[in-house]
Amino acid sequence: MDQNWRHLPPPARPIAAATTAAVDAAQRRDDEALTAAADDLAGLDQAQTGLVLGTLVRLLLEETHPDGIDGEAVRAVLERSVRSAAQWQPEVDPHVVLLLLAGALGVTAEDDDTPPPKPGVLARHAALLAAELLGPRPVPPFLTATFTEIQRAQLND
Repeated sequence: MDQNWRHLPPPARPIAAATTAAVDAAQRRDDEALTAAADDLAGLDQAQTGLVLGTLVRLLLEETHPDGIDGEAVRAVLERSVRSAAQWQPEVDPHVVLLLLAGALGVTAEDDDTPPPKPGVLARHAALLAAELLGPRPVPPFLTATFTEIQRAQLND
């Protein structure tokens, strides 16, 4: 399905298109398409891309855990996501998935001397995580909700 993102502001359109492509590729387990889409995401503004991917993951977590998410639920999502991804992405890094989950939930790690993951690694892992949370459902409706949530938050700030 080819999604039209013309209703979004121009800076958001390539992020929406690349996110859709990356998550769709992860759902189909298409390594080549995932690599291309993750590379596209890595080449975009990282603050904006991170906001979109983090908000998407948060909304998916809220949707799949309507009564709230606790540490045990986060652990279950982490384990399920890593196990699922490792079946076809052997380089999946549980620590990166944990960083994405924590960031989506507004938890920041204490600054240590470990360099942050590269943008392409973050994009790939975010797509894998979102694909696991989505299951067989298409990403565009959730991505639309993501942009609506971002707009709402920016208007209320």
